[in-house]
Formats: sequence, structure tokens, C-alpha cells
Amino acid sequence: MDVPDLFLAPSSLGFVRVAAIGPELRVADVSFNVEKIGDAFRSAAAAGARLALLPELCITAYSCGDLFFQPLLLDEAREALLRLAAMAADAEVAAVVGLPLAVDGRLYNCAALLAGGAVQGIVPKGFLPSTGEFYEERWFTPANECAATSITLAGREIPLGSDLLFEAGNLPGLVLGIEICEDLWATIPPSCNMALAGATLLLNGSASNELLGKAEYRRDLVRQQSARTLAAYAYAGAGSGESTTDLVWSGHSMIAEYGVTLAETPRFSFDTEMAIADVDVQRLLGERLRSNTFGSAAPAGQFRRVPFTLPGGDRSLAGGFLRSTLTRLPFVPADPSQRARHCREIFDIQSTGLAKRLRHTGIKKATIGLSGGLDSTLALLATVRAFDIAGLPHEGIVAITMPGFGTTARTRTNAEKLAQELGVTFRTIPITDVVRQHFRDIGHDENVHDVVYENAQARERTQILMDVANQIGGLVVGTGDLSELALGWATYNGDHMSMYHVCAGVPKTLVRYLVDWAADEEFQGEAARVLHDISATPISPELLPLGEDGALEQKTEDAIGPYELHDFFLYHAIRFGFPPRKVFALAAQAFDGVYARETIVKWLRVFYRRFFSQQFKRSAMPDGPKVGSVALSPRGDWRMPSDASAAVWLAEIDLIERLVAQEADRP
Repeated sequence: MDVPDLFLAPSSLGFVRVAAIGPELRVADVSFNVEKIGDAFRSAAAAGARLALLPELCITAYSCGDLFFQPLLLDEAREALLRLAAMAADAEVAAVVGLPLAVDGRLYNCAALLAGGAVQGIVPKGFLPSTGEFYEERWFTPANECAATSITLAGREIPLGSDLLFEAGNLPGLVLGIEICEDLWATIPPSCNMALAGATLLLNGSASNELLGKAEYRRDLVRQQSARTLAAYAYAGAGSGESTTDLVWSGHSMIAEYGVTLAETPRFSFDTEMAIADVDVQRLLGERLRSNTFGSAAPAGQFRRVPFTLPGGDRSLAGGFLRSTLTRLPFVPADPSQRARHCREIFDIQSTGLAKRLRHTGIKKATIGLSGGLDSTLALLATVRAFDIAGLPHEGIVAITMPGFGTTARTRTNAEKLAQELGVTFRTIPITDVVRQHFRDIGHDENVHDVVYENAQARERTQILMDVANQIGGLVVGTGDLSELALGWATYNGDHMSMYHVCAGVPKTLVRYLVDWAADEEFQGEAARVLHDISATPISPELLPLGEDGALEQKTEDAIGPYELHDFFLYHAIRFGFPPRKVFALAAQAFDGVYARETIVKWLRVFYRRFFSQQFKRSAMPDGPKVGSVALSPRGDWRMPSDASAAVWLAEIDLIERLVAQEADRP
């Protein structure tokens, strides 16, 4: 059976491509402005956009002054609106454009939604600036003084009012709310109530002039409003073609989604500039479902819903995403300075959490299994810092290396050197003899390297850590990480268990960066060199025998898949609740040229299968600090039944596999 073509179409995944445009324009030259706006429609459509937002009063220009009292200009603008509706339809985009509109003897600063060759609705501006360099009340009337609820254009009755929301019938969840410039600067912007009434994409056509420092304030205002409303916010600013009698405009346009700026235009250009981004409506709806704060609020006033059809069809994802947040490592900031700040904050959270537990219990010592691998190294570094915070000597930390059948010389040497450099107590307790005795006791053949062979070693190590902790009156610090918890890559009642789990909130792809950061920022000399070597060591539980030359034979990612893929799956499936097909589509985009689509879907199946089947381990996990937006504690962020079925998710992965196979068979 063929998989439907729309299975991975953008709209079925919740995406809509939006363009915020600052067009080239001339003051009061309507014909010129219409021509340039039409060109912008076509350019936006060519870039895959299905919705275009243009600035306040863009048909006439914002800075016309008393020319707004000229009936000729107003008539030209009204006629131009109808021409632009036809031009938008020809370009296959919906558009929001600004114009002055006279209604019942009053003039309003309006924004109109164009779609399907017609004007779908008109929204007047609510808040009119009347101080400083602006005095819009000289020309315009605020929306709350407009008694009319519709206007007739070209023989059609068009909805009019600031109470309009526009609902796309062919993209579930896409509801447009429109406000104009100063509305955003209000104490309670209209977009707040629009969002509470269901608007997921807020649009602001603006004419905000430039002043020293204003761009930064404007950018933060847009970004924060998108976060506050759990929405996407597109902002299109009037360009440098406006009158410069006393002011200068820059054409500053941007698109933000839930607190993150996705795209932004350069400023001070006389040419048309546009910011284009893919807004994820599905994500926004998911955020709102999870937010009781949002759900418990109600909008002030009633809104009218105006249905419309979003033009453009389902343009292919093959063109790629323009959204800046799509990255292979969603847990790891790409910017080095931001990454360093994140590493420091995570390190502070880990160490403060453990320090609090030490202070609360009065315990002054701890044991930790130190393998020479990444996770145990990070846990030891956090433990050392916690002891510093609590004012305890490093000697109270007993780092125990427990060499077994698969321990390499490299990891063992690094563990010993690191313990020496940090000034902690170091002990070596081999486990091979006692595990062999255990095999004899339970009747297990040592030559059978199965789960019994591996888990017996992990449980023996945990028993040693627990017993030594009892000996010294200390607690056991856990060394597993978030990615291992997600996949269940831990031995139940083995390395799965501890008395405080400092790395429970840290994903595997971030652990390496944290260790490297510590080497660069917190340590120097031999300690830094050892940390960098640990960071470069292949990930392995070191439970299977070494090769004849002593080389490592067991590598975790060969068995369960690349952690960069699993962390990508984890972030998008759990943080946002995306279905497998959307996770796959994003991964195929992010890892294009790195992993074949067949490889991605293979490991995606492993992720879902293991994530569901291993919940019982997370249900019994010890305390540990949450450090990021994804956490799996059964007491907080993730309360999932241990016997939940993965059938629905795996069935969708079956469809993905068939789709990938279909594509592979095509000539």
C-alpha cells in the first residue's frame, strides 16, 4: 500500500511558511507602492511562503501627514486594495496589507487580510500614538470608536473590527490575529486577548521609526510577546522610503515563535527586504495544552471567527526549513558563548542540588563509581563542586574504579589521574573474581556474553558503591544521564540506582561539551589534559571482553544507535509531543547528508520501542536535579504508565518505512 503524498506535507506537520516584508515604497505614490507590493508577493511565494505580512499603511506609506485628508489618496488606496487582492491570488499567497480607510465619516488606520482573490476582513488600529513625534489622532479614529461591523467593497460585505480572528480551514490550528504597530506597545496588547481566544499566529504591520537603541527594544518586545502568548509573532516594519522630514524608518521586520527569533531583516535598506520562517502551529498548540496558566485565562471580550483558505497548496519540504532553531543538537547551543553560559549554569544546578542534599542529611562523604568515561567524569566534577559549596574536604569523596572484563587501560588510567588531580580518595576494587564466583553460584557460563553476563557486573559495582557508602557514612552519587534514562540503557538496580542522581537531567550530547567546558574554564594543566582525553574516548559500558590487542570491542552506539539521533528524537518527541512522522521529517532535514533516511527511521523505531518498554526503570529512578526543558522524573515532568503500549507510534513508523521504501524504488 502506498503512503499518501500528504503524509509528510508541511500543513499535515503543522508548518506554515510566513514572510514579514518591508517593501520599497514612495510616499503617497499608490501605483508605485502597489507594484512593489505585488513584486513582494511573488518573491515571497517563490520562497515557499503562503502568507505575507506588510507594514502599516503600506499602500500609501505611513508618513503622508495631512495628505490623509485628501479624498483622492483615500480613493486610490481603496481601489488598490482590490487590485492587491487579485495580485495576491495570482501569486498564491495570503497577505495582510495596511491602508487608510474612511468609514461613516471617520478615518481608520487599517490592516486587511487578502486571500482567494478577495478581502477577507479589515482590522482597524486600536491604540493611536499621540505624543512626541507621532500624533495619529490628528488623522485617525481608534478602533473602539468604530460602530460599523462591516463595510461594502466591490459589492461584497466585508467584516470590519478589532474583534476579528481569521481561521484557515485547510491548516488545522492556524488562526490569525492582527494588530497594528502601537497596539503592541500597549500595557495589554490586543494580541494577548487574541491569543487567549485561539490565535496562534499574531501579525503586526508597523511603522516604528528608528531611534538609538530602539531596535533592541523592539526585537525584545516581539520576542517576549510571542513567548507570553504562546504564539508566533510576525512583525513587518515600514522601510527607508518613508518621509525623512523629521524621522527615519528602517524596514525592521522579524518573526518570532514562543520566545525565539526565527528570522529578521537587515535594516536601513531602500530595497524590499523580507524575513521568512516556518511557523510551527502544531508545536504552539502543544505548548498551550501543557500550560495550565494559559488554559485557565479567558479573553476579555468576544471575537468573530472569519474562515479563509490559505493559498499555495502543500509546497514540498524538499526546499528545506528556514527556521533557525532546527539543529542536529537541540540540547547544545551552537553559539560558543551561549554554550559556555549554559554549561556553567547546568554545572551550578547539578552541584547546588547535591550540596543541598548533603546539607540536609548532614552527610559529609560520598562514593562514586569512576570509570574514566564521560558520565562518571561529569558526575565527579559536580560532586567536587558540591563539596566545595558545602565546605567539605575533597578527601571525603571516595572515587572507586572497579575494573572488569572489558575495562581498557585508557579509561582506568584516566580515572586514576583525574582522581589524583582533584584530590579525592581513590580506590581500585576489581570485580572479575567475585563476578566469576557469582556466575558459578547461579550456574551461568562465563563464555555466554548475554544480558546476564553484562548486568551481573553492573549490579556488582552498584553493590560495592552502596556498601562502601555505608562503611564511610556517605551517599552514592549516580553517574547515568538523561539519554540513558530515555532508552533504558541502564541495568535495573545496577547503575540505574544511586542516592542522588546528579546527571539525570543532562543528555548525552551535552555531557561531552560540559566536560570539555570544564577542561577549558575550570581546570588547567594535567587535569585539563585528562578531561579532554576522556571527552575523546568512545562511549562504552566496558562490559564485554577486550580484543586480543586489548582494544575496546563494545561501543554503545553500535548497539542502540547514535546518541545525536536519539537526543534529537527525545527533544522533539518529548519536549513538544510531536508524532513520529514529524520527528522523522525534522531529523531527515537536520541530518541530510549525514544519515540516510533508512538509517534514521531504523533508529527512530529503536527509540520508541525502548522508550516505552523501559519506563519501569524511570518509574523507580532516584532523586536528581532537572536542568533543562526535557526531564523524565516520574515525580515531575514525565508521569507515564510503565505498561503503556507503543503500538500507535510504531504503526506510524511502519508508514514512514513504507514511504522511504517507495522513494528508494522511484527511478
